[in-house]
Order: sequence, then C-alpha cells, then structure tokens
Amino acid sequence: MSKENYLFTSESVSEGHPDKVSDRVSDAIVDAFLAVDPLSRVAVETLCTTNRIVLAGEVRGPDSLSHKVLEEVAREAVKDIGYEQSGFHWGNMDVSVHIHAQSTDIAQGVDAAGNKDEGAGDQGIMFGYACRETDVLMPAAIHYSHAILKDLAQARHAGDISGLGPDSKSQITLKYEEGKPVCATSIVVSTQHDGNLDQAAVREIVRPYVKAALPDGWMCPEEEFYVNPTGLFVIGGPDGDAGLTGRKIIVDTYGGAAPHGGGAFSGKDPTKVDRSAAYAARYLAKNIVAAELAEKCTIQLAYAIGVSKPLSVYVDTAGTGLVDEEKLSEALQKVMDLSPRGIREHLQLSRPIYARTAAYGHFGREPDLNGGFSWEKEDLVDPLKSEL
Repeated sequence: MSKENYLFTSESVSEGHPDKVSDRVSDAIVDAFLAVDPLSRVAVETLCTTNRIVLAGEVRGPDSLSHKVLEEVAREAVKDIGYEQSGFHWGNMDVSVHIHAQSTDIAQGVDAAGNKDEGAGDQGIMFGYACRETDVLMPAAIHYSHAILKDLAQARHAGDISGLGPDSKSQITLKYEEGKPVCATSIVVSTQHDGNLDQAAVREIVRPYVKAALPDGWMCPEEEFYVNPTGLFVIGGPDGDAGLTGRKIIVDTYGGAAPHGGGAFSGKDPTKVDRSAAYAARYLAKNIVAAELAEKCTIQLAYAIGVSKPLSVYVDTAGTGLVDEEKLSEALQKVMDLSPRGIREHLQLSRPIYARTAAYGHFGREPDLNGGFSWEKEDLVDPLKSEL
C-alpha cells in the first residue's frame, strides 16, 4: 500500500542555470537543422563556462549549417536568455565548434532501407507519467517549482523587475494528506542578483512571484521561506559553475515523482528514442489519466538500436486503474504506432520545436499553434475508450 501522509520535494532551475544554458544551445542547434531539413540527424552536446562555449557532436544535414552558422546560433541563444555579464557575455564569449558527420555504422541501423523500417537510434528504456495533482496532470511539486522560476524570468525579460540575473533555482516541499498535496511546508529560491541588493531586498522581490505561483493558502510558514540562504549570489551562470547538456533530466521530467530511464533529451533529433519515446510515453500516460481510466499512470517503453518495434510496453496505474493494465497496454499499441517513425509522425516531431523545451520542463506545457508540446494533447481519450 502506498503512503498517504508524507512530505515530498522537487526542484527546478531557470533558463540561465549553466546546465540549462547548455540545453538551450544544443536544442537551438537541433532546431536550426530541422528548420532546413526535417530529416536531419543531430546529437550535439554543449559545455559552457566563463566566457566560453564548446560544441561537440555528430550531425547529418545541410552543408549550409557551417561551423560559423552554428556559432551564431549559440550566441543568439545566450543573448535571448539575457547574459551580458563580464564573466559570460553572448557577444564576447569564445565559441569552439567540434561537430562532425554522424557515424555510418549508426546510420545504417537507424535509416529505413528496402523492407527495413527506421530503427531506434539507440537502445534504452523511457518512462512517461501523469497524475491528477494539477490541471495539467503533472506532479504538484515540480509543476509549482517551474512556475515560480518561469514567472520570475518573464518579469525579468519584460522589465517588471530589475536587479535579478538569469541564473536561479527553486525547490518546494509539499505536504500530502490522504495522498493529495495540501500545502507547502518549505520553499527555497536562489537567484542571481546585482551587487547592490542584499538578501532581504531579493527576498521581497521574489516573494510575490512565489505566492502567485501557488494555489491560495499554500504558502509555507515565513521561517521556512528561504531566499538565497548563502547570503550572496552575485557571481552566477556559467561564470560561477560550468554547465553541460543533459544534466537536469529530473528537472526536465517529473521532479523525482516518477522513474526516469536515464537518457537526456536536449541536443537530440526526434529519431533518438531517448527523446521521442519519452514524449510518447508522457502522451500515452496523460491520455489514460485524462480519459479517467486511472488517477495516475506510469508507462515504460523499451527499444533496441536499429529495431523499429518497442520491445515492451509496460503500464502501471498504481492500483488506481479502472481497466486491466495488460488490456491498457494492448489498447495503447492499437491507437498509436510506437515505432520511432510512428512516434515522430504521430506527434509531428520533425519540426524546429525544441529550444522552447529547454527550460521549465518538457511536460505539463500547453501545446502551441506551430507544433510545440504536441505530446501534451489529449486527443487519444476517445480512441482509447473505444478500444476498451
């Protein structure tokens, strides 16, 4: 039997966190390739540190995307985040590009040829999850952690607040009663700031955004509200800590409330099942919960490199399901082709839609008009019900 009364904590990091800078640059490069050729293959990692970015990886795509062009893509991504600091400035930083052609051995396993369908870009397991804790069917702690930082970033970009830098983190501990979140017991926000602001001033800048992001009555006690608990956070971003692509996979997904297969998303084109199958698994889990077939649902998909069909489709409704889990698994495979090509085409993933996913979570976001976050749609509800 699962616990009913407990505390649970999740964290988020902002677009200016060093690891998120790396994710944003890598995904901007994915978008640059897909915008020119939707069938491009991209696997690009980014390292960022004091006034330096290093790009490395493998691609197959248009020759027009030269190293010089990719350098400019990186600069524009950093500029958009808002870094114009002495230790990390989009215009002054050194950008080294070490990107080369994709391995022909990998290509022959992934590409469709003759009677062979497109295979998975790697082996691996991917998880998706959904629950009824929030309107977007996401776990509450990660949802509200994201909301605080996203609102602060929007206010910074709009000029509604001044003195705060791009780098920030949040962490929320929620109290659960009878299995449902009821309030926050502690909240931590650390944000980079100008040297003329002290800890108390930063606290009062941040406070209204924290309260606004939470449901009414959920604010933690004053003594459990921690803002920049070390005192100062002037040196931040890649000047304070080096960043790497793919190091915030729990922030990117469910905040620790659900399993993760281990593969990161950013910097990968949608033939990589690390990314596309994780999106598909979220899509399936969300539609099961949206169809009121379960209160919560975990989906696991498994693949082998070069093989098109999933090796397994596992469904776990944690005792909340109204339908046998094996029947759910069978129904899911009828309403969606879970081959790499099937996922990519069903969710229309071969589009430049990835830079927007690099911060504030890949899940629990609103689908947009040009195809972003298509895996958040609830358009499988009726097809699922008709199969059961």
